[in-house]
Amino acid sequence: MAGFGTSKILIQFRPLTCAAPTAYHSGRLVPHPPDLIKWVRGEGGFVHQAVRIAPSADSCGLGLVTSQDIPKGSDLITLPHNIPLRFSSLESENVDAVDPVLANLAGQVPEELWAMRLGLKLLQERATIGSFWWPYISNLPETYSVPIFFLGEDIKNLQYAPLLYQQNFQDLLLLLVNKRCRFLLDFENYVKRVMGNLKPDDHPFRGQDVDASSLGWAMSAVSSRAFRLHGKKLVDGTHVDVPMMLPLIDMCNHSFNPNARIVQEQHTGSTKMLVKVVAETEIKQDHNLLLNYGCLNNDFFLLDYGFVIPSNPYDCIELKYDGALLDAASMAAGVVSPNFSSPAPWQRQILSQLNLDGEAADLKVSLGGSELVEGRLLAALRVLLASDGEAVQKQDLGALKSLAAEAPLGISNEVAALRTVIALCVIALGHFPTKIMEDEALLKQGVSGSTELAIQFRIQKKSVIIDVMRSLTSRVKLLSSKEEISAQG
Repeated sequence: MAGFGTSKILIQFRPLTCAAPTAYHSGRLVPHPPDLIKWVRGEGGFVHQAVRIAPSADSCGLGLVTSQDIPKGSDLITLPHNIPLRFSSLESENVDAVDPVLANLAGQVPEELWAMRLGLKLLQERATIGSFWWPYISNLPETYSVPIFFLGEDIKNLQYAPLLYQQNFQDLLLLLVNKRCRFLLDFENYVKRVMGNLKPDDHPFRGQDVDASSLGWAMSAVSSRAFRLHGKKLVDGTHVDVPMMLPLIDMCNHSFNPNARIVQEQHTGSTKMLVKVVAETEIKQDHNLLLNYGCLNNDFFLLDYGFVIPSNPYDCIELKYDGALLDAASMAAGVVSPNFSSPAPWQRQILSQLNLDGEAADLKVSLGGSELVEGRLLAALRVLLASDGEAVQKQDLGALKSLAAEAPLGISNEVAALRTVIALCVIALGHFPTKIMEDEALLKQGVSGSTELAIQFRIQKKSVIIDVMRSLTSRVKLLSSKEEISAQG
């Protein structure tokens, strides 16, 4: 692979072969890629003189690091309109200006797998000798650590299958992984059928075989690096939402406390847009440039980016709302005569308003994240543990869904509801085959990169459950003490 691009006479394409991931941190596509900063500057872009590419101190892989202090508000990187890699042309922002074969292939990709559409364009440019974007593409990782490349044993190592959600549903993360893998295998067959009927000059990948591995590499490259930014302006003043890869900018690492942000500006005297990274705070020497990829849970970070974030404030676990299981949890918590399996008509009416009852009910609820207990679940517990229907129906549904609304139906009702959630957490923890201490011991022994990632993921999910239990236990103790004081008074 080191010889890519050395002879346009003998070689008219670059191979699309993809190595299997062997480590948490992957090398770049070629051993000695072109200088990316020099390329951006040479194509009319701007890179602050103090910004350099270096191994990231806070994460695996490369990042952008400062060689001196940079004041707040400074421009860090500016990309002119020609540098971002889009699926469509710069002018039209639609597929009509794209290779018709590539447009046909993209049309077979479901919207939820949008990254594969741009991935096809990425593969086409990777295969083409003399591609404008080769200096960028050659700097991309050779492999990715997202779960579609996990071995079967590491998929099992995720262990994210609590009984609460698994009774009638497959775990969302594993479902998405399996769905993406199945799509790649099916799409490989479709691509091969289409390519087999083409003349050599019409082949979008320069006659090369495109398999599930190369398609997976491209989809992972896009899902982990692309940004959805404003494209062409419409007549109503809004903009088309366009996925694009931003060379160099996509080397900024993630933080929920970023020191930089992306802005789009219209080029002076033109309708074309500049994409810039601006310092949100003062950035000290030897610090990474950090962007906020989004307020996402670890399912999305693992699935699309190939990493997990310890103590992620937005991480959560997904549960199935199930009356029989809630009855069992309540009884385990010492709640007398729970009524989750057979709610009264007035309770069922409120459950319908919460979309937890009826044919089109959404039974997926969550614990953790910013809400701690999803509002719909909390309201259902409060309502179903109440006996005075008239008093409940006088309550605002928003207040019943809010944990900040302290004991809207009385302290006894609140304690019973919170104890039921705690019991659910105990049941969920009990269905993980390992404990956190055992997971940490495995990490200390040394494991493969994908196994380490899977273990870290399940540790964080267990930590979410434990944090919810601790927080709710504190609330129960406080409420119980208030109830005792009230009884004594």
